[in-house]
Amino acid sequence: MQMPSPSTAVLSRKAQIIERLQKVLPESAVIHTEAEVRAYECDALTAYKCPPLCAVLPATTEEVSAALKVCHELGVPVVPRGSGTSLAGGALPTADCVILGTARLNAVIETNYPDRYIRVGSGRTNLSVTGAVEDMNFFYAPDPSSQLACAIAGNVAMNSGGAHCLKYGVTTNNLLGVKMVMMDGTITDIGGAHLDAAGLDLLGLICGSEGQLGVVTEATLRILHKPEGARPVLMGFDDNEVAGACVSDIIKAGVLPVAIEFMDRPCIEATEAFAHAGYPMCEALLIVEVEGSDAEIDHQLSLINEIARRHNPVELRESKSAEESAAIWLGRKSAFGAMGQINDYMCLDGTIPVSSLPMVLRKIKDLSDHYGLKVGNVFHAGDGNMHPLILFDANKPGDLELCEQLGADILKLCVDVGGCLTGEHGVGVEKRDLMTHQFDPQDLEAQMAVKDVFDPAWLLNPAKVFPLDSSETRRIAAE
Repeated sequence: MQMPSPSTAVLSRKAQIIERLQKVLPESAVIHTEAEVRAYECDALTAYKCPPLCAVLPATTEEVSAALKVCHELGVPVVPRGSGTSLAGGALPTADCVILGTARLNAVIETNYPDRYIRVGSGRTNLSVTGAVEDMNFFYAPDPSSQLACAIAGNVAMNSGGAHCLKYGVTTNNLLGVKMVMMDGTITDIGGAHLDAAGLDLLGLICGSEGQLGVVTEATLRILHKPEGARPVLMGFDDNEVAGACVSDIIKAGVLPVAIEFMDRPCIEATEAFAHAGYPMCEALLIVEVEGSDAEIDHQLSLINEIARRHNPVELRESKSAEESAAIWLGRKSAFGAMGQINDYMCLDGTIPVSSLPMVLRKIKDLSDHYGLKVGNVFHAGDGNMHPLILFDANKPGDLELCEQLGADILKLCVDVGGCLTGEHGVGVEKRDLMTHQFDPQDLEAQMAVKDVFDPAWLLNPAKVFPLDSSETRRIAAE
């Protein structure tokens, strides 16, 4: 009998997979036409694109389980996807994969104000979690810049933070429990509506695992009482290193602001043209916010302003009203969108010791000059979580590759000064081949051994996190 051509075999397999998925899911939950799957060909790291085989949008944990059982039985890779806002290619498909979107898992399942937690579907957007509890004067603390769109599923996968993580921590500090579906369809609960769980800290393992171990369908999140008040102060400086030194001195003084944000001149200029927030045109800008009672705020800001004055700021502006506070934060929250209006850019995510800020900023400038590509810096300065934005021309041959080389050198710099490759965006595809710069072979082997336990066939979120040759060797060996 004559064997079918490869293209015929691929089409036949695709048809088989779609047919099996349609048997266990509602018709509208299986997306498979060429035009429809284009919506899932990339995430916010748009430099890389690949249409998936198909996509599924389950609405319940049981539907997630049914879809994963089919894919497990047929040996089909699965890429979990929240809102697709990943800046590291965390939800980038492979051509033979099924995208499993969590968008329809967006219900508020339980709200408990006395015990201060909320249980939500993992497809619920970050900002809408606070929206569900703010009438009772509560809020959910992690606040990524993409919080209007990003899903809790992705926040858990990447251990996302945000501007206010200096005081309140990142996702792992505000996550109490998850409901997760394993690749074979097994549904399991990890953690719960309490401070800690008995036994191994599997929740700490799941948070930040980038969809490598299972698909989170529900999350139990810590909610907090809103503070009595909050007030930011805007500081402008004539030098990036001076601004970095000011951040370091604030932290060393033992003051704990709720946020310290940094922007340099390219970001200031782009943001001001975009949002008209009234920022001073200077080399570096800091937004420092404190919260508490009026007396607490006045005391903290007096100390912070005293430290700032030692560094000769060109502007020191303390908010006097809710409107002024909103304007100060509008600029920072608009920074990524503003930069996107003037150039293609790649947003990095490395973390460094706060004391290294001045030196790292100087070396980033040197690397920028060496490669001939501009770099805009906007980041969470209080905890050293940097987000350099490398500007390039996607239509200019070789520019993307040059951008990637510069990005790799900046991330290696972060590791070399005692930091790490990622603070909140994850490794994804962007940093997978840099993992050997931070981890030796024994470290990587230990991490991959954990994935062996949760996903023996290596079907979940393929080609991410681990160096490609290592993960492919593991996947082939598991076949």
